[in-house]
Amino acid sequence: MSNDRFFLYILVMAGVTYLIRALPLVLFRKEITHPFLKSFLYYVPYASLAAMTFPAILTATSSWISGAAALIIALCVAYKEKSLLTVAICACAAVFLTEALLRFAG
Repeated sequence: MSNDRFFLYILVMAGVTYLIRALPLVLFRKEITHPFLKSFLYYVPYASLAAMTFPAILTATSSWISGAAALIIALCVAYKEKSLLTVAICACAAVFLTEALLRFAG
């Protein structure tokens, strides 16, 4: 690939990214007051993050069982409103213990 095309691709991607971010500011000048639409827009980042990370959680370890155990532990710890660091450490510990138990049993 030539350098000219590379820089053209970078410029096109930058333009598209800019348009995606700038168009809502240009098109919607008034504050959104519709309760359903506000609620929908509030939860979009959480839903897209969950859709991107959920498959990776189950497939990131050597066994889907340890991924599922970590997911369950992380949900329980997060439900108790612990910090993100605490949730991550508990999930990692769950993977470590589950993997050790699976190696010991197998």
